[in-house]
Amino acid sequence: QVQLVESGGGLVQAGASLRLSCAASGRTFSMGWFRQAPGKEREFVAAIDWRGSDAAYADFVRGRFTISRDNARNTVFLQMNSLKPEDTAVYHCAATGRYGPLSPDVNQYNYWGQGTQVTVSS
Repeated sequence: QVQLVESGGGLVQAGASLRLSCAASGRTFSMGWFRQAPGKEREFVAAIDWRGSDAAYADFVRGRFTISRDNARNTVFLQMNSLKPEDTAVYHCAATGRYGPLSPDVNQYNYWGQGTQVTVSS
C-alpha cells in the first residue's frame, strides 16, 4: 500500500505562487493532482507519467501550473503561479499502481493523499 503525503498549501493573495509537494512511500507510476472546492466535485488539475517526460493539464491551469517529479525522492511537485481566487480548494495528490496512459479520471488512480488546503484571496 502506497501512502501519499502532501505539503505546501497555504493562504496567499491573488497573483502569488505556491509549490505543492507530495511524497510517496512506495513505487508509483503516473501521478496527478486533483482539487476539490466546497460543494463541488473533485476535478483534475495535472498528471505526469512515471518517467516525468509527459504531462497533461486541465485547460484552466495550463500556462500557470507546472507538474514535475523527482523519482529519486519519490516526490511529485505542483508549481502554481499567477494564482486566482477560483483556485481555492483542497489539493489532493494521486498515484496509479500500474503502467497506463495519463488520465484525468479519478477512477484510474489507486492511491490518494489527504489533501492540502490552498486559499487565494482577492
